[in-house]
Amino acid sequence: MKSSLLPFIIFLLIACQVPKEETTQDSESPLNFIIIFCDDLGYGDLSSFGNPVIKTPNLDRMVMEGQKWTQFYVADPVCTPSRSALMTGRYPIRTGMTSKERAVLFPDSGSGLSPDEITIAEMLKQKEYATAHVGKWHLGHLPQFLPTSQGFDYYYGIPYSNDMNAAEGKSRLYRENMVDPDFYPETQNYNVPLMENEEIIEQPADQTTITKRYTEKAVQYIREQQEQPFFLYLAHSMPHIPLFASEKFVGTSKRRLYGDVIEEIDWSVGQVIATLKELGLEDNTIVMFSSDNGPWLSFKTHGGSTGPLRAGKGTTFEGGQRVPTIFWGPGNVVPGIVTGMGSTLDIINTFGALAQVEVPNDRKMDGFDLSPVLKGEGASPRSEFYYWAFSELHAVRSGPWKLHIQQREPVYYGKTVDMEAPELYHIEADISEMYDRFEAEPQLVANLQQKIREHLKDVEDATPDQLVIRIEAVD
Repeated sequence: MKSSLLPFIIFLLIACQVPKEETTQDSESPLNFIIIFCDDLGYGDLSSFGNPVIKTPNLDRMVMEGQKWTQFYVADPVCTPSRSALMTGRYPIRTGMTSKERAVLFPDSGSGLSPDEITIAEMLKQKEYATAHVGKWHLGHLPQFLPTSQGFDYYYGIPYSNDMNAAEGKSRLYRENMVDPDFYPETQNYNVPLMENEEIIEQPADQTTITKRYTEKAVQYIREQQEQPFFLYLAHSMPHIPLFASEKFVGTSKRRLYGDVIEEIDWSVGQVIATLKELGLEDNTIVMFSSDNGPWLSFKTHGGSTGPLRAGKGTTFEGGQRVPTIFWGPGNVVPGIVTGMGSTLDIINTFGALAQVEVPNDRKMDGFDLSPVLKGEGASPRSEFYYWAFSELHAVRSGPWKLHIQQREPVYYGKTVDMEAPELYHIEADISEMYDRFEAEPQLVANLQQKIREHLKDVEDATPDQLVIRIEAVD
């Protein structure tokens, strides 16, 4: 027994004792940044996060060589608002990228992320970074909202979710077959456009090769920009349904089609990392891997897994907003497991600090600088998190305690849950949010309610009457 644990113990000792000089980049060589973002990937979908059958060797190596964050949150449990928070470092309620009626943008939407918002790409332009977005955008498909109007020099991808513009009856057909893990949708049934910059180059996009083509474009971009600092935002369209995998991966996973899709994304990550190593850029690049929200559990075998977490996409339970997250960057990221809190809201502050550029200071920001954690120089500064969904505040976390004041059923059903009273969970001792401590901890509840009041005062025009009534009812 002892001998079987010895190699693992030695690995942990080595990973936690990286010499400081190996974790500080040359000040004359600006860091490159890559965000690899999945769509609807679950906390339990990677082998390094506990999946027993899906094989993700490239992501597993990222974990071994980098940092695995086990308590990392997105700012909203659905696509559009979550992505706006990643790009701006601001809760979606501040940017207008959330709605009670329509949670995300659709092909008939006339709005998008305001040009007045400052994205990560625009921030990095202070030091003349080359910037590209490859993949799903979902922050507005009209010209004034596209990536090329939001700080990105180049764009190649699908402007909204890959299930939109479905042919009549095809969405219903998918729902009727979602229990069958071997049901394969037809790509021509989804009339989504593939764009390059502001032009549609293919419609409907052939989604059977979309992950492969995103990867090829990303690798090409890295090769073209290797002589200057760059920021690449690679946002995969999947595993959001409909699920598609290229010929090389179809039928290869024990998890069936869903596993095929994840294993192709893992291959894609491997191609990016291999290119960085081939070009000698690994010591000067930080790669972040994460997801926009939890899995779409309503789609059964075509949805992912949240592992030990409760619920999934569309909810403010942990399964909806806690996502698998990895930071990788030999020479800049100290390997290890990070159990402190972090959020996509923190990325703009973190990249700004690492690039030594000014983070927007003319507006309310909601993020923290996580760079000391990446460098192994300190703990995460984030101790609180507010769970917003559908333009309403649903819960607050402070330390290990989480208070729910509103709840919602998963996306698909979309109904507000009628709660008899708020619910309180110790989500480090009770990761699955199973044991309500509301009645046992009245002082904690009062403290968390006060934090909610202060947060709502800090958010302009974001105090729904029913939310105030719910708070006051438990005083």
